[in-house]
Amino acid sequence: MTIDFSNLGFDDFRRMALDNTLSQNEKIGFPDSYRQGFEERIFEDINKKLTNLDLRKKTILDIGPGCGPLAHLLLEKGKNREHHLILVDSEEMLSQLPDNNNNKKVAGHFPECKENLQTYVNGVDAILCYSVLHYIFNESSLFKFIDTSMELLSPGGQMLIGDIPNISKRKRFFSSQPGIRFHQNFTATEEIPSVSFTTIEPGKIDDSVILSIIMRVRAQGCDAYWVPQSPQLPMANRREDILILKP
Repeated sequence: MTIDFSNLGFDDFRRMALDNTLSQNEKIGFPDSYRQGFEERIFEDINKKLTNLDLRKKTILDIGPGCGPLAHLLLEKGKNREHHLILVDSEEMLSQLPDNNNNKKVAGHFPECKENLQTYVNGVDAILCYSVLHYIFNESSLFKFIDTSMELLSPGGQMLIGDIPNISKRKRFFSSQPGIRFHQNFTATEEIPSVSFTTIEPGKIDDSVILSIIMRVRAQGCDAYWVPQSPQLPMANRREDILILKP
Protein backbone atom coordinates (compact mmCIF):
# COMPACT_ATOMS: atom_id res chain seq x y z
CA MET A 1 0.00 0.00 0.00
CA THR A 2 1.34 3.41 -0.98
CA ILE A 3 0.50 6.25 1.42
CA ASP A 4 0.59 9.92 0.52
CA PHE A 5 1.94 11.17 3.87
CA SER A 6 1.72 14.77 2.68
CA ASN A 7 -2.06 14.84 2.40
CA LEU A 8 -3.70 13.22 5.41
CA GLY A 9 -6.69 14.19 7.55
CA PHE A 10 -8.61 13.01 10.61
CA ASP A 11 -10.63 10.43 8.68
CA ASP A 12 -7.48 9.04 7.06
CA PHE A 13 -5.96 8.45 10.50
CA ARG A 14 -9.14 6.72 11.67
CA ARG A 15 -8.82 4.28 8.79
CA MET A 16 -5.05 3.85 9.13
CA ALA A 17 -5.28 3.11 12.86
CA LEU A 18 -7.05 -0.18 12.09
CA ASP A 19 -4.85 -1.14 9.14
CA ASN A 20 -2.60 -3.92 10.42
CA THR A 21 -0.44 -3.78 7.30
CA LEU A 22 0.97 -0.45 8.56
CA SER A 23 3.67 0.02 11.17
CA GLN A 24 2.98 2.08 14.31
CA ASN A 25 4.74 5.07 12.75
CA GLU A 26 2.89 4.74 9.44
CA LYS A 27 -0.42 4.69 11.30
CA ILE A 28 0.37 8.17 12.66
CA GLY A 29 1.55 9.61 9.35
CA PHE A 30 5.30 8.99 9.31
CA PRO A 31 7.50 6.73 7.20
CA ASP A 32 9.51 4.54 9.57
CA SER A 33 12.72 6.24 8.38
CA TYR A 34 11.47 9.56 9.85
CA ARG A 35 10.77 8.30 13.37
CA GLN A 36 12.16 4.83 14.06
CA GLY A 37 14.99 5.00 16.58
CA PHE A 38 14.37 8.66 17.40
CA GLU A 39 11.48 8.26 19.86
CA GLU A 40 13.60 8.41 23.01
CA ARG A 41 15.35 11.59 21.80
CA ILE A 42 12.02 13.18 20.90
CA PHE A 43 10.54 12.34 24.29
CA GLU A 44 13.62 13.71 26.04
CA ASP A 45 13.22 17.00 24.14
CA ILE A 46 9.54 17.14 25.13
CA ASN A 47 10.37 16.56 28.80
CA LYS A 48 12.94 19.36 28.82
CA LYS A 49 10.22 21.79 27.74
CA LEU A 50 7.17 20.36 29.52
CA THR A 51 8.81 20.22 32.93
CA ASN A 52 5.48 19.60 34.69
CA LEU A 53 5.68 16.05 33.35
CA ASP A 54 8.39 15.40 35.95
CA LEU A 55 6.07 16.30 38.82
CA ARG A 56 3.74 13.77 40.43
CA LYS A 57 -0.01 13.22 40.31
CA LYS A 58 -0.71 15.90 37.71
CA THR A 59 -3.40 16.11 35.05
CA ILE A 60 -1.91 15.77 31.59
CA LEU A 61 -3.72 16.20 28.26
CA ASP A 62 -2.36 14.78 25.02
CA ILE A 63 -4.14 16.11 21.93
CA GLY A 64 -3.74 13.59 19.14
CA PRO A 65 -1.42 11.06 20.81
CA GLY A 66 -1.77 8.55 17.99
CA CYS A 67 -0.66 5.00 18.73
CA GLY A 68 3.06 5.14 18.01
CA PRO A 69 6.02 4.60 20.35
CA LEU A 70 5.87 8.23 21.57
CA ALA A 71 2.38 7.69 22.99
CA HIS A 72 3.58 4.60 24.83
CA LEU A 73 6.50 6.52 26.34
CA LEU A 74 4.05 9.10 27.71
CA LEU A 75 1.78 6.36 29.07
CA GLU A 76 4.75 4.76 30.82
CA LYS A 77 5.85 8.06 32.35
CA GLY A 78 2.28 8.83 33.38
CA LYS A 79 2.05 5.52 35.18
CA ASN A 80 5.39 6.00 36.95
CA ARG A 81 4.51 9.57 38.00
CA GLU A 82 0.90 8.68 38.89
CA HIS A 83 -0.45 11.25 36.46
CA HIS A 84 -4.03 11.37 35.26
CA LEU A 85 -3.68 11.25 31.47
CA ILE A 86 -6.40 12.50 29.15
CA LEU A 87 -5.96 11.20 25.61
CA VAL A 88 -7.97 12.89 22.84
CA ASP A 89 -8.04 11.20 19.46
CA SER A 90 -10.31 9.17 17.23
CA GLU A 91 -11.98 6.10 18.72
CA GLU A 92 -10.07 3.95 16.25
CA MET A 93 -6.70 5.38 17.26
CA LEU A 94 -7.44 5.24 20.98
CA SER A 95 -8.42 1.57 20.66
CA GLN A 96 -4.78 0.84 19.80
CA LEU A 97 -3.61 2.14 23.20
CA PRO A 98 -3.81 0.16 26.45
CA ASP A 99 -6.46 1.05 29.02
CA ASN A 100 -5.54 2.27 32.47
CA ASN A 101 -7.92 3.11 35.31
CA ASN A 102 -6.07 6.38 35.93
CA ASN A 103 -6.34 7.51 32.31
CA LYS A 104 -9.29 8.86 30.34
CA LYS A 105 -9.80 8.36 26.62
CA VAL A 106 -11.87 11.03 24.88
CA ALA A 107 -12.90 10.07 21.36
CA GLY A 108 -13.30 13.09 19.15
CA HIS A 109 -11.76 15.79 17.00
CA PHE A 110 -10.21 18.50 19.21
CA PRO A 111 -11.39 21.23 19.75
CA GLU A 112 -14.83 20.18 18.49
CA CYS A 113 -15.05 17.70 21.39
CA LYS A 114 -14.59 20.43 24.04
CA GLU A 115 -17.95 19.62 25.70
CA ASN A 116 -16.43 16.30 26.82
CA LEU A 117 -13.62 18.16 28.58
CA GLN A 118 -15.59 20.72 30.59
CA THR A 119 -14.69 19.13 33.93
CA TYR A 120 -11.04 19.94 33.19
CA VAL A 121 -11.40 23.69 32.62
CA ASN A 122 -8.53 25.45 34.46
CA GLY A 123 -7.40 22.04 35.68
CA VAL A 124 -4.83 20.68 33.22
CA ASP A 125 -1.19 20.96 34.32
CA ALA A 126 0.40 20.10 30.98
CA ILE A 127 -0.91 19.86 27.43
CA LEU A 128 1.02 18.12 24.69
CA CYS A 129 0.11 18.48 21.02
CA TYR A 130 2.91 16.91 18.99
CA SER A 131 3.05 16.62 15.19
CA VAL A 132 -0.64 17.55 15.03
CA LEU A 133 -0.96 21.33 14.52
CA HIS A 134 -0.73 21.17 10.71
CA TYR A 135 -3.79 18.89 10.62
CA ILE A 136 -5.74 21.19 12.94
CA PHE A 137 -4.68 24.14 10.76
CA ASN A 138 -6.25 22.55 7.69
CA GLU A 139 -9.33 20.93 9.23
CA SER A 140 -10.44 23.13 12.12
CA SER A 141 -10.29 26.64 13.55
CA LEU A 142 -6.78 27.49 14.67
CA PHE A 143 -7.89 30.11 17.20
CA LYS A 144 -10.65 27.84 18.54
CA PHE A 145 -7.93 25.25 19.14
CA ILE A 146 -5.80 27.82 20.99
CA ASP A 147 -8.69 29.33 22.97
CA THR A 148 -9.99 25.93 24.09
CA SER A 149 -6.51 24.86 25.16
CA MET A 150 -6.02 28.04 27.19
CA GLU A 151 -9.37 27.46 28.93
CA LEU A 152 -8.23 24.00 30.02
CA LEU A 153 -4.77 25.01 31.21
CA SER A 154 -4.41 25.48 34.97
CA PRO A 155 -2.49 28.34 36.62
CA GLY A 156 1.15 27.30 36.39
CA GLY A 157 0.24 24.99 33.51
CA GLN A 158 2.34 24.41 30.43
CA MET A 159 1.54 23.57 26.82
CA LEU A 160 3.87 22.33 24.12
CA ILE A 161 2.73 22.57 20.53
CA GLY A 162 5.53 20.53 19.09
CA ASP A 163 7.01 19.40 15.79
CA ILE A 164 5.39 22.16 13.73
CA PRO A 165 6.31 21.92 10.02
CA ASN A 166 7.12 25.55 9.24
CA ILE A 167 7.39 26.16 5.49
CA SER A 168 9.29 29.42 6.15
CA LYS A 169 11.95 27.59 8.17
CA ARG A 170 12.09 24.90 5.50
CA LYS A 171 12.70 27.51 2.80
CA ARG A 172 15.45 29.15 4.83
CA PHE A 173 17.11 25.78 5.32
CA PHE A 174 16.92 24.68 1.68
CA SER A 175 18.32 28.00 0.50
CA SER A 176 21.43 27.47 2.67
CA GLN A 177 24.51 25.46 1.74
CA PRO A 178 23.82 22.79 4.42
CA GLY A 179 20.23 22.56 3.17
CA ILE A 180 21.33 22.17 -0.45
CA ARG A 181 23.74 19.40 0.55
CA PHE A 182 21.00 17.73 2.62
CA HIS A 183 18.64 17.80 -0.37
CA GLN A 184 21.27 16.46 -2.75
CA ASN A 185 22.22 13.63 -0.39
CA PHE A 186 18.56 12.74 0.18
CA THR A 187 17.70 12.71 -3.55
CA ALA A 188 21.08 11.35 -4.70
CA THR A 189 21.18 14.12 -7.33
CA GLU A 190 22.95 17.41 -7.96
CA GLU A 191 19.61 19.22 -7.98
CA ILE A 192 19.37 22.64 -6.31
CA PRO A 193 16.14 22.98 -4.30
CA SER A 194 13.66 25.50 -5.71
CA VAL A 195 12.83 28.12 -3.07
CA SER A 196 10.52 31.14 -3.38
CA PHE A 197 10.30 33.39 -0.33
CA THR A 198 7.54 35.55 -1.81
CA THR A 199 5.09 32.76 -2.54
CA ILE A 200 2.30 31.97 -0.08
CA GLU A 201 1.59 28.24 0.02
CA PRO A 202 -2.06 27.56 0.94
CA GLY A 203 -2.52 24.91 3.60
CA LYS A 204 1.05 25.30 4.88
CA ILE A 205 2.06 26.79 8.23
CA ASP A 206 4.56 29.64 7.89
CA ASP A 207 6.14 32.24 10.18
CA SER A 208 2.98 34.38 10.10
CA VAL A 209 0.85 31.52 11.44
CA ILE A 210 3.26 30.82 14.30
CA LEU A 211 3.42 34.50 15.18
CA SER A 212 -0.39 34.70 15.18
CA ILE A 213 -0.56 31.80 17.66
CA ILE A 214 1.97 33.47 19.96
CA MET A 215 0.10 36.77 19.83
CA ARG A 216 -3.27 35.07 20.44
CA VAL A 217 -1.88 33.29 23.50
CA ARG A 218 -0.22 36.41 24.90
CA ALA A 219 -3.45 38.37 24.42
CA GLN A 220 -5.03 35.95 26.91
CA GLY A 221 -2.47 36.68 29.62
CA CYS A 222 -0.18 33.71 29.01
CA ASP A 223 3.45 33.61 27.95
CA ALA A 224 4.32 32.00 24.62
CA TYR A 225 7.74 31.29 23.16
CA TRP A 226 8.97 30.18 19.74
CA VAL A 227 11.59 27.51 20.52
CA PRO A 228 13.85 25.25 18.45
CA GLN A 229 13.98 21.49 18.62
CA SER A 230 17.09 19.65 19.71
CA PRO A 231 19.44 19.36 16.71
CA GLN A 232 19.48 15.61 17.39
CA LEU A 233 15.87 15.26 16.26
CA PRO A 234 15.24 13.99 12.72
CA MET A 235 13.43 17.08 11.37
CA ALA A 236 14.85 19.84 13.56
CA ASN A 237 16.16 21.65 10.47
CA ARG A 238 12.60 22.32 9.23
CA ARG A 239 10.33 21.96 12.27
CA GLU A 240 10.03 23.85 15.56
CA ASP A 241 7.91 24.21 18.69
CA ILE A 242 5.78 26.68 20.62
CA LEU A 243 6.00 26.61 24.43
CA ILE A 244 3.15 28.20 26.40
CA LEU A 245 3.23 29.00 30.13
CA LYS A 246 0.17 30.10 32.07
CA PRO A 247 1.07 32.31 35.08
